Amino acid sequence: MFGVVKFSTMSVRLFAAIDVPDDIAQRLTALMKGVPGASWRPRENLHLTLRFFGEVAEPVADDIDAELAQAAERSAPFELQLKGAGAFGGADPHALWIGAAANDALKQLASDCERAARRAGLKPESRKFSPHVTLAYLNNADLARVHAFESRLGLFETHPFLVEGFGLYSSHVRKGAPSLYRLEAEYPLRGWRSL
Repeated sequence: MFGVVKFSTMSVRLFAAIDVPDDIAQRLTALMKGVPGASWRPRENLHLTLRFFGEVAEPVADDIDAELAQAAERSAPFELQLKGAGAFGGADPHALWIGAAANDALKQLASDCERAARRAGLKPESRKFSPHVTLAYLNNADLARVHAFESRLGLFETHPFLVEGFGLYSSHVRKGAPSLYRLEAEYPLRGWRSL
């Protein structure tokens, strides 16, 4: 049921994110090549994180859920475009990503998710919001191949797509396999901010 989450464990690892539409996910999966040492993400793990909450106790998870539902009520649907590529980690890269075009509505939604985290009692996020979709995590990847990936996709862009909601996901770490993400709650954007 919308906005009501019942978590089955005493604590859960959570994040809020926008899912990537299937047609764009197909384009992203076609880019996943050419970098030895890359652990490419499966389709079901392609998303744009709005706020990572981390491991939280069940009552805090319920508070986060309630706060996110309120944030969604204030936010209107908006268009989003993925654009550009890069790597995190500098000279020792650890992840490849596709970025998002500058977007005030996206920044505001991420800010609302940050506010929800604080209202639920979590510490402020120390890193500045950097909207992206992670394509791969890297392990001893050749720096030249990483730079070639960034150069090849520097001008990459998708068509704009409509963001009509976001989700609260739980993350279950698995040894030797990508994390398993489960959608716990969906939040349709119901506000009237202008596109």
